[in-house]
Amino acid sequence: MRNHLLVLALSGLLALLLSACGTPTGPSEDYKGESQHYIYQRGKTALQDKSYSEAIKRFEALDVQYPFGSETESAQLYLIYAYYMKEDYTLSVAAADRFIRLHPTNPHVDYAYFMRGIADYYQNLGILERMFAVDLATRDLTQIQKSYRDFSIVVASYPGSKYAPASYQYMIYLRNLLAMHELQVANYYYSRKAYVASADRASGLVAHYQGAPAVADGLVMMAKSYHQLGMSKLEQETLQLLKYNYPTMKVDMNA
Repeated sequence: MRNHLLVLALSGLLALLLSACGTPTGPSEDYKGESQHYIYQRGKTALQDKSYSEAIKRFEALDVQYPFGSETESAQLYLIYAYYMKEDYTLSVAAADRFIRLHPTNPHVDYAYFMRGIADYYQNLGILERMFAVDLATRDLTQIQKSYRDFSIVVASYPGSKYAPASYQYMIYLRNLLAMHELQVANYYYSRKAYVASADRASGLVAHYQGAPAVADGLVMMAKSYHQLGMSKLEQETLQLLKYNYPTMKVDMNA
C-alpha cells in the first residue's frame, strides 16, 4: 500500500513538472512571433496610455528577444520610467543602474541618472511618509544620499542637460534635508548628555552644509555643547561666529 501511494505521488509530481515545462516562462513568450518594431511600438503606446504593466511586459520582452536590436536600447530607457510610474522604485533604480552600465555614452544617459535620483528618493519614503509628510530628517537617509549624488552627477557632468535645473533644485532641497538630519542627531546626543558627540556632529554640520538653514541651529548646538564641557574658549569663539553670521539668533545655555 505504501509503495502504491509513493508511485502515485511520484506520478503526480512528474505530471506537475511536465505541466510547468509547457507553460510560458516569461513575458517574452506572450509576444513570440511579433517583430521587434511591433513590440516596441505597442510598448510605447501602452506607456502613453498609462498602461504601465503592459508597457513593462513588452519592453522586457523586447530586451529578451532582441537584446541587440536597434530599438532595445530605447526600450531599456523607457523601462526606468515605466517601473517608476508603477511605484516599483527598486526596479526603476535597477533599470537605471543597468542602462548607465551598458550605455555610458548614450545621449540620454543624463535622464537615467536623473530618474535614478528620483527613484532613490521615493524609495526612501513609505506610504505613511508620503501621506502624512513625516519628517525625513529623523530617518536613515542612505537612499537620500544616493539620490543627492545622482543629481550632482547630472549637474556636474551634464550642465547643458534639460534635467540639470531640476537636479540642482533637488540638490538644494536634499542638502537642507541632510543638514537637518545632522542637527537632529546632534540634538539626540545632547539630550543624552553625550556632549562630545553632539559638539562633533554639530561641527560637522557647520563645516559641510554652509548655507543650509540648519547651520544657525548647528552653531547654537556647538556653543551649548562646549558650555556643558567647560570648553570656554571654543564656546566664545562659536558664539562670536554665531553673532557675526546670525545677529538676531538668541542662545539659551540652560535649555
